[in-house]
Parts: sequence; C-alpha cells; structure tokens
Amino acid sequence: MNFKRIMRHLSMGRAAVRRVFPLRALDAIEHAIRSTEVRHDGQIRFAVEASLELAPLMAGQTAQQRSVEVFSKLRVWDTERNNGVLIYLLLADRDVEIVADRGIHVRLGKEVWEAICHEMEAAFRAGHFEAGVLAGIHAVGEHLSRHFPARSGKPNEMPDSPVVL
Repeated sequence: MNFKRIMRHLSMGRAAVRRVFPLRALDAIEHAIRSTEVRHDGQIRFAVEASLELAPLMAGQTAQQRSVEVFSKLRVWDTERNNGVLIYLLLADRDVEIVADRGIHVRLGKEVWEAICHEMEAAFRAGHFEAGVLAGIHAVGEHLSRHFPARSGKPNEMPDSPVVL
C-alpha cells in the first residue's frame, strides 16, 4: 500500500479538475475532438477523474485498470467499426491511459498508445494540461485518419464532450 498515493487521492477533489480544466479548456477539448473526427471514421472520448474512490484505491487499482472500466462504462467499444479510443486521465496520479477498441488497437499496438501517453504526461508535468490533452487528441486522430479515413455520411456515434468523473 502506497501511503503517499492514498493521501494524494484523498486530498484531491473534483475542484482540482475544474482548476486544471476550466470550462474554456473543456470546450477546447470538445472542439478538438469534433474537428479531428471530421478527418476519420473513429470515435474519440476524453475522460478525466480527479481521484479514485477509497475502496479501489485501497485495493491498489491502477489508472490502467480504471481506464478499462471507464472504457466499458462509456461504451467506447460500442462503435460500428470497433474503432473507439478513450483517452483517460487520472489527475491525482497525473497518469494518462489510452484504451483503444480492437479494430484500431490491432493495427497499431500498445507501443503507439504508450508513446502518446508519455508525451501527454510530459506536458502535464510542465503544468500544461490543456495543451497535453489537445496534443494527444490530435495524435490519436492522425492514427485514426491513416487507418480509418473519413467516409461520407458517417454518423457521430458518441458525444464529443469531455467526461468529468
């Protein structure tokens, strides 16, 4: 059990998300998702969570494990071409995880997603949360554009708005 991690999570509330991502930043993130989805047939979701609840925290749940739960909860897997991508940020850990549905993950693999996560985390360490998320959205969008180019009449299968958990 990591006492420092537990204290960091217990001391971080939803207000921390509002400080790091004010409404203006959330609007910019939504706009970035919407504008990148014009260029590809995938679906991008962004979710941010201030901290884990006590029970999962005490059980040692990682950001990666939580991101898979959020991927399922938000039904990012529920796209026609299995090309949904979740960008998940656990603010207390400053840990970002990307979970991609099987249609896109099989084409790129874990290393590509990890590289994007590392770049975003570097921006977060410098205090540039909005810029880090926007860069991540654009990087994911580039990969989706390459493997799932836009098709005419494609529906927007998921909301573009960020999710604050």
